[in-house]
Parts: sequence; C-alpha cells; structure tokens
Amino acid sequence: MSTEDFVVTPWHVEGDIDYDKLIKQFGTEKISPTILERIRKTAGEDHFMLRRGVFFSHREMDRILEDHDKGKKFFLYTGRGPSGHTHIGHLVPWVFAKWLQEKFDVNMYFQLTDDEKFFAKPDLTLEDTKKFAYENALDFIALGFNPKNTKIIINTRNIQTLYPIAAQVAKKVNFSNTKGVFGFTNETNIGMIFYTSLQSAPCFIEDKPVLIPLGVDQDPHFRITRDIAPKIGKPKPALIHNIMIPALEGPGGKMSASSENGTVYTTDAPNVVKKKINKYAFSGGQPDIEQHRKIGGNPDIDVSYQYLRIFFEPDDNKLKSIYDDYKSGKMLTGELKAILIEKINAFLKVHQEKREKAKDQINDFLFENK
Repeated sequence: MSTEDFVVTPWHVEGDIDYDKLIKQFGTEKISPTILERIRKTAGEDHFMLRRGVFFSHREMDRILEDHDKGKKFFLYTGRGPSGHTHIGHLVPWVFAKWLQEKFDVNMYFQLTDDEKFFAKPDLTLEDTKKFAYENALDFIALGFNPKNTKIIINTRNIQTLYPIAAQVAKKVNFSNTKGVFGFTNETNIGMIFYTSLQSAPCFIEDKPVLIPLGVDQDPHFRITRDIAPKIGKPKPALIHNIMIPALEGPGGKMSASSENGTVYTTDAPNVVKKKINKYAFSGGQPDIEQHRKIGGNPDIDVSYQYLRIFFEPDDNKLKSIYDDYKSGKMLTGELKAILIEKINAFLKVHQEKREKAKDQINDFLFENK
C-alpha cells in the first residue's frame, strides 16, 4: 500500500485519509461556510467540532435545515457496534448529537448493534456482544442525555420493533448491491448480508425525516438506505460525518476498541491514561530538545494536539496558543502530552462518576417494543 492509499469501510480503516478524496469517493458534500452559517443561525450558536472541521461532510443537511425553518421537525439517530469497551473516539458523534438534540429540541435514538458484531467477529459470542452493549450504553447515558426524549435500541432485545421495518428494506435490497458496496463474497455469512436492513430500521422508526451524526466509515450502510427510502415511501436519511479519530500510535487509520495500546478507554484509570499518552502518543516533535527549540514541532501530525483539537480543548484561543507554542518550539512534546493527560483525566473523572450512576438509570432509557 503506497503512502497515498487509504481504506475506509464500516469494518476497516487504514492509512492516512485524504478527506477531500474521500468526499469524492463516497459522493458526499463538504460542509460549506453557508451550511455552517445556517446551523449557527438556527441553533443560536455553532459547535467547536463544526468550526474545526471535525464534522466535515454531509448528505442533505441543507434539507433538514430548510424543513426545520418551515416548522417540520426531524429526529436524531446514531449508534455503536458493541465489540469492546467504549473509547474516547466513540464519544465524538455522541457528544455532537447531544448538542444537536438540545439546540433543535428533537428525539434521539441510539442503536446498539449486538447482532452485527456477533456476525462480524468470529471470536465474539452473543453473550459477549450483549455485555458490551450494556457497557457502551452506560457511557452514552453518562454524557447527560434525557430519557424523556432519548431511547436506546438494542437489536436482539428490540427485534420485534425493528424486524417489520427491516423486512420492508430487505425486500428492496439486492445481493449484487451489497456486494458492490461492502465487498461481500460467497464466504460472507448471511447475517452480515442482511444486516444493513437492520441498521436502516431506526431511520424509519418515526414518521419524519432523520439526521444521523456518525463516523464517515459508516456512510456506506446509509448509502443503501437512502437508495431504498423512496421505494418504501420514506424520506431519505440525512447524514453529517465526523473524521476518524486517530489511534495513539500514529496519524493514520483510526482508534480501535481492540487495540489496547492505541486506545484510551472511558474506563481507564488516571495512571493508565498517563502511561498510554506518554509511551504511545505519536509525536510531531523533533528528535531532541535542542532541535525542537530551534525548528519547532508539527502539531498537524501530533496525536496529542489532535485529541485536544477534536475533543478535549473547546476553547479556540487556548488551542491556538498551544498550536503556536508547539510549532515555534517554545512548548516541548512532553509538555503538550502533560496538557492532554490532565484534560483527559479531568474529563474521565466526571464521566466515570456519571457512568456509575447510569447503572441505576439504564432502564429509563431502554426502548420498549410496541
């Protein structure tokens, strides 16, 4: 694989992603200054993830805004494939979804696809994926959602509700289409082949348009859903995509729940976070202090800076100061890592307390079959 190559699929992300190329490859639209201004105007403010291009691409966000301006409500849907413990990369679309929910006053559905991860991962049992679904749900609830307008759907638990919708979708999806989009072969199990129908189902759980904040790697599922929607008399889902959150070890690819050294989990203790960042976080600094002071660092490839930019430092002025100090050589890599460690541990201290309380709240969030 050459340095210019990258792979982005729902199950595999590799390489240094060129997001402009990916927009062309996937056929999405870049979030324009016009869209940003419209969101800011309608919401009353913007979000730092929008300003910084963490959310960079969309499908028909402009239609959602136009409908909203006319008094037509939408609802939100996102989710997680529970194959392991939640890491900080998973929180990006969830936190942004919460902001959208509050600003637009809409309902939210969170799908935990325990069946998909059972199909996709040979080493996982259904009991494993159900357990991870519960653990992931605690992290979602800990972000402060309101159970009155937020419901968690677990596929195996809520199949009674999902299946009639999924059946309508499945009837309109042919095998050659899914093979073309996902690269399925004759060896692919039929659970995986049917699965897109179940991931589509929450898009049509309410009789109104849906907006889905999600990592761009999940877009292919909803390309199929958008093709099918008019055939079953439903509005096409609109999407807003975030970039891939890099693994600790390098700027390419994405953080993965199965790679312990490259991942900061929401359950990590402060000393574990400190060790992981100090030992593994890819540096944009120079080989020694003298060179770093003279030449400066490269924050654009430094993973610690990227985590601050993407999630942990919402203040633009503070972020710019860190950027300038690191680039000039005034700030060393160790000092930059120390800032990130402090930020992550402060966030996780509060998050883990709320996560513990979520154990008593989870039943209020679970979607009840109708």
